[in-house]
Amino acid sequence: MTTQQTLEHIARRRLSMDSLETRRSDRLDFHEVAVWNILAALQDAFEAGQAAAEKAGAA
Repeated sequence: MTTQQTLEHIARRRLSMDSLETRRSDRLDFHEVAVWNILAALQDAFEAGQAAAEKAGAA
């Protein structure tokens, strides 16, 4: 999975966002998100980065 795909997966799963693309619409580009969902998304991204670094180190 690419970095972009990983981020999109986290955004869908944790933040209920359909896309990370700019769509030039307030309704589509701005979201109200609970802080615990932001925390979960950040933790997922951090863990994905750690896993990628470990994988790169093993290569």
